[in-house]
Amino acid sequence: MKKILCALALLAQPVTAQTLPNVNLVFEPFHANGIYKTGERAGWTVHALLGAGYTKFNYEIRENNLTILKSGILDLTNGVGTLDVTLDHPGMIYARMSFIGAPVPATPPTPQELDKMTVAAAIAPDQIKPPVARPADFDAFWAGKLAALKQVPINPKLETISSDTPNVELSVVTLDSLNSQVHGYLAAPTDGRKHPALVYYQYAGVYPLQKSLVTDRAAEGWLALDVDSHDMPPDQATAPRDYAKIGNTDRETSYFLNMYLRDTRALDYIQSRPDWDGHTIVISGMSMGGQQSFVTAGLNPDRVTAMIVNVPAGADFSADLHGSKRGYPNWGIDDPRVVATARYFDVVNFAPAIKAKSLVALGFIDTTSPPFGVFAAFNQIQGAKEAVPMPDSDHNNITPQQEGGYFIRSREALESLRKTGDFTPNRNWTKTPLRTTSP
Repeated sequence: MKKILCALALLAQPVTAQTLPNVNLVFEPFHANGIYKTGERAGWTVHALLGAGYTKFNYEIRENNLTILKSGILDLTNGVGTLDVTLDHPGMIYARMSFIGAPVPATPPTPQELDKMTVAAAIAPDQIKPPVARPADFDAFWAGKLAALKQVPINPKLETISSDTPNVELSVVTLDSLNSQVHGYLAAPTDGRKHPALVYYQYAGVYPLQKSLVTDRAAEGWLALDVDSHDMPPDQATAPRDYAKIGNTDRETSYFLNMYLRDTRALDYIQSRPDWDGHTIVISGMSMGGQQSFVTAGLNPDRVTAMIVNVPAGADFSADLHGSKRGYPNWGIDDPRVVATARYFDVVNFAPAIKAKSLVALGFIDTTSPPFGVFAAFNQIQGAKEAVPMPDSDHNNITPQQEGGYFIRSREALESLRKTGDFTPNRNWTKTPLRTTSP
């Protein structure tokens, strides 16, 4: 098969077009899928346009985007050079190049601009393990919270609104939860039949929900529920902007506590509906929505059929303390109370209970949802599972054009689940060539 350079090729553009030279580079990985074994030489052949006039670059290669393994100057005078490193243990490697002697840009470079000079690879990613053990009372803590939630009646309130989609009923849903309420949009086919359920959890931020997310799925035959991450009506944006860090010095006061319980309450409601088919519940989300999906699947192992997530956040909250760069929710690591609280909300600690068939996509250069933590969580899942590595991808809002692998596989999995109530994860994902188009 012909090697396609764009599989891990990044066109290097200037950090600011007014001040930095325009040099085109192509990073050709030694392995097209960006995955290597321990002890294997990993890296890239870097190609440059001859005669471009700019040939020398600083570079750094880091382990887990934290510890510098190699640094120096890459000379591309002859149009080609190499960046490489060898690890004798599982992990992620990042290589970032920068222009030598270039003027300081007037404004800091954006993540998109930095990504154009950054590549990454995975070393034995299926062997990455959690760096810290679960708290001894983790299960007991969450069992107590779920027991308290069960004592609260669901008390569903539905307000039917216009769906703008034929044969689909759209409702604003409000449910009682422990110390808060669930809000969201529910879309249901009007054919009088029973349907599989698809529950969406939302990415980080405070914003109104998009009705089309569920009406489009209901038109396909799903009973679809979009759950707001906050205790606010789905057409509003009134939650505090700094919510993620509220109460993070104590597991009883963390904002995530009620959020996670609301996510489970959404399942309680779906299972109470007469138009649910009685056996298929799929949960899905990206970023913080993926974080909530991991938690919900872990807290409800016998109720979730499948989990389909993209760049899930919330894995390895305190990563900087043990060799990796942390991402969202970016809790501090200087306060021991915050570090202790984090362990009760970290998706890595929910993953061992997950039995759902799982599809988990992750970006290798993602700094919002760093892949080391995501792999550590993914590897703990007990059910059949498939990772979708996206070697060129940062977070979904930064490089959506690099997430074709997830778009393809998630659609395939959802179609299979809708029609049959099942899908088959690819257990050989570490050896599968990168897919950018449907078969």
